[in-house]
Amino acid sequence: MRPVLSLLLSVLGMVAAAPPAAAEKRVALVVGNSAYRNVAPLDNPKNDAALMAETLRGLGFALVGGSAQLNLDKAGLDVAVQVFGAQLQGADVALFYYAGHGIQLRGANYLVPVDANPTKEADVDFQMLDSNTVLRQMESAGSRLNLAILDACRNNPFGARGLRATDSGLAQMHAPEGTLISFATQPGAVAQDGTNGNSPFTRALARTIRRPGLDVFRTFNEVGLAVTKATGGAQQPWVSSSPITGEFYFAGPLDAAGGKNGAGGGAASDADAGMRADLALAQKIDKRGVWQAILDKYPTGLAAAAARARLEELTKSEVALVASPSIRRRRRSRVTLLARGAALVGHRGMRPQTEGRIQGMRQMSGDGGGAGGLVYDGLDWVR
Repeated sequence: MRPVLSLLLSVLGMVAAAPPAAAEKRVALVVGNSAYRNVAPLDNPKNDAALMAETLRGLGFALVGGSAQLNLDKAGLDVAVQVFGAQLQGADVALFYYAGHGIQLRGANYLVPVDANPTKEADVDFQMLDSNTVLRQMESAGSRLNLAILDACRNNPFGARGLRATDSGLAQMHAPEGTLISFATQPGAVAQDGTNGNSPFTRALARTIRRPGLDVFRTFNEVGLAVTKATGGAQQPWVSSSPITGEFYFAGPLDAAGGKNGAGGGAASDADAGMRADLALAQKIDKRGVWQAILDKYPTGLAAAAARARLEELTKSEVALVASPSIRRRRRSRVTLLARGAALVGHRGMRPQTEGRIQGMRQMSGDGGGAGGLVYDGLDWVR
């Protein structure tokens, strides 16, 4: 194998063998609270969290606890957030997702554990989790990008318990540096829980973040449009964001040909595996027609470069072979042999088998001209 081709194939091998960890480190805490003990339970948050956990895992996120954390009480929620903060050390992207009850009290947003049972405002600080606690965990870890997604803007279940300072929905939040906060609906508005297993917001979110080519801002814009359409304008998701350094794609950007280029992390695609198998076969056979087929199938990228390099090497080898003194001598010998054979054709004493062989030689050589095809020169078939 020639040096240029070997180098290209080595590069292809290194790209294929690079582990997902060579990309960015992504960590997510996914929480879904449905089974409330002291107020009416919610049907969908557990389903929403399971859907998001599965989707995020497929996009290269390491999940705290290995899966969605369901129906957490106050102690469990506190521990989960602490573990989340610890696992964020060295992470590039941090994501917190919460589905369940949430309330706003005096301008602050609180996530409601399943065992919460406040009877006065002072109970909230001890029985619920201030959402800013999660933001502080992410901010202190120094992640390049922090994402907080709150599908928690449902009706306040404690409105009849004397919590007079609570308002509907969640309050608008200030996004710290490098942070984007996504709300299922506008501040102060109420989001729908959904009637078919998932909330409209989470269903749209899980579908949208799987699409390659959408950066983080366009992703949440597409989610907002989808939810607004699905709810007939009754629910409009909201985003609060600070400036974010660089770009982020949940499912990776698109390459110049419009295909996913793998920058979103995760294992190599089936298409990449197929390309490597095709290249390995072409390298083993190493014939012009096979390399041309590789070039036709993969007209761009490293596979195309490898095919072109090998085709060029084969062309140079063929030109050098044709120009070699030994080939010229064999051609002259062939012409002489054909000329002598032509003189013998029709000779009265020639055997029919010999005459037929000479005629065949003339036909295969282009009627004696030796310009093309393979001919027998008395020793071997040559071009």
